[in-house]
Amino acid sequence: MKQRRRIILASGSPRRRELLTQAGLDFCIKTADVDETPTVKEPAAVVEELSRRKAEAVAEERRTGAGQTDERIVAGTACGFEPDASGALIVAADTIVALDGEILGKPRDVEDAVRMLKELSGRTHEVFTGVTVLRETGGDRVRDAVTFSAGTRVTFYPLTEEEIRDYVASGEPMDKAGAYGIQGLGARLVERIEGDYNNVVGFPLAHFLRILMDMGELTIE
Repeated sequence: MKQRRRIILASGSPRRRELLTQAGLDFCIKTADVDETPTVKEPAAVVEELSRRKAEAVAEERRTGAGQTDERIVAGTACGFEPDASGALIVAADTIVALDGEILGKPRDVEDAVRMLKELSGRTHEVFTGVTVLRETGGDRVRDAVTFSAGTRVTFYPLTEEEIRDYVASGEPMDKAGAYGIQGLGARLVERIEGDYNNVVGFPLAHFLRILMDMGELTIE
């Protein structure tokens, strides 16, 4: 695959970094602090709004030259601030877990993680990821953007109290929406999924690559 522009990943998630690396994309990481309080309630709309907010915050920092010391270089590409002819693609994402329309965020503590997993036990929930691809289009950083979301249905096995507490004791659930990670030890909790596995991990990679091709930003050679 050939990229037209460099990609700036507006996320510190190691899972998203791994997925973009697996796809053979060259990118760097630049994050910005944003208010993650949504103004909407529907889960798909929430993740779309938050992904846009993150992408726009990074774009604004690049425009003003703020936050330069926060950059981390990945895959050999630096997130520079200098204007260039082609600009860059800023990619941001947000993932949530929803059970019967209620959004389950990251657990506050051990007991909150236990509570979430008890609620998910033996039931089907949905994982939504919103992605924004914001395109800088020149030295003046005029921008356009594409935002989309993907949903995957996940069904848990019925879980015992011991299973839940053993899993929480591993520490894996504590930084993850819904208190589990399907790509790790949390895989043993999942009976089946309907939809994109990578979306549950935190990034709908196939949909994203198709968006880049539709935008003319990625070609297969």
